[in-house]
Amino acid sequence: MAQPTAAEAAPDHRPRPRTHGGQLAVPCWFMRGGTSRGPFFRAADLPTDRTARDAVLLAAMGSPDPRQIDGLGGANPLTSKAGIVGTSARPDIDLEFRFAQLQPGSDLVDTTANCGNMLAAVVPFAVESGLLVPDGDTTTARVLTLNTGLVAEISIRTPGRTSGGEGAEGGSGGRYVEYAGDTSIDGVPGTAAPVTIGFLDTAGSVCSALLPTGNVRDRVEVPGYGPVDVTCIDNGQPLVIVGAADLGRTGHESVGALNADTGLREHLEALRLVCGELMGLGDVTPKNYPKMTLVSPPAHGGAISTRSFIPHICHESIGVLAAVTAATACALDGTVAADLATVPPGTDINVSVEHPAGEFTVALGLSADDPRRVTRSALVRTARLIMSGDVMVPRGAPHPRHS
Repeated sequence: MAQPTAAEAAPDHRPRPRTHGGQLAVPCWFMRGGTSRGPFFRAADLPTDRTARDAVLLAAMGSPDPRQIDGLGGANPLTSKAGIVGTSARPDIDLEFRFAQLQPGSDLVDTTANCGNMLAAVVPFAVESGLLVPDGDTTTARVLTLNTGLVAEISIRTPGRTSGGEGAEGGSGGRYVEYAGDTSIDGVPGTAAPVTIGFLDTAGSVCSALLPTGNVRDRVEVPGYGPVDVTCIDNGQPLVIVGAADLGRTGHESVGALNADTGLREHLEALRLVCGELMGLGDVTPKNYPKMTLVSPPAHGGAISTRSFIPHICHESIGVLAAVTAATACALDGTVAADLATVPPGTDINVSVEHPAGEFTVALGLSADDPRRVTRSALVRTARLIMSGDVMVPRGAPHPRHS
């Protein structure tokens, strides 16, 4: 398994940010990662000042505007995301990734949470943009997510060119990112090459621990609604897991029906605010976490059925790290999810998490000595480069370094 070499071995000659008429042209690679998509940028191409950087991202996406008509955003939180990637000075890390969640109708840029779907596009982007130079048929890079400190080993296919490769972009040294393959993931049409993600230490990614309240189950009093049992858990994504039946739903409703269910959404938000404090996250009103996850018995042969809210609308499928965390809850005795789940015995198990668009299988390793300790979590995603070029930023916005 080949490791990437330093990008300096084959310098990238793409333009840097520069003036283009009355606007600024910022190099950008538009990527799909898993069931999300958005623009990716090299860290060196964006301002180091957070306010200026966020202004560039907002201008690129067209936020705030519900339609994001003046930018690249897709008028949905799943398509209103951005990635910022740079090389690392740490000897044990190849790439550093900062995920940015934007909202169509808001000027908030949230860089506090993780996104496992966008993480799937990081290594392909690094090769495409010249940050990594592959030297084997498989390229594996260790990626640090700056948002929370999560580290993942990500492997992609980088075959050599057989002909016509001279001067072509999309890698160097005669190698390129292979996007074609026979791997399918629910929520994305067609098939593609696999992106294998192994998480090294995800427990307590944002919270203080895997079980931030210290309990596998808490009975929470929600003002105006009464008590309900929940599991507060964070194995890569802070989740509040609650039985759909406890809120008067089946957990098998469509995304459209749940998004139209104003009463449920108000109940979930009231519960989220209480649980945020309970999990040590403070006032989570302006935050995109914890995510709310309704669980119910599986309907299609999986381990558990889920409806994930991110946090105010229902996800069309489920986020990568939300799936990892929900699967973990299924494997821990006493949780709300475990009561409803069908999970195989053992310490190395595959947990199939059902969601509105299909299912998501998570491989978990559990400690034989401590049933509450997860030793390994891994999964397969796909990614694709959709477009590369420049995104135009109006000159009125604070701008990156440019020539």
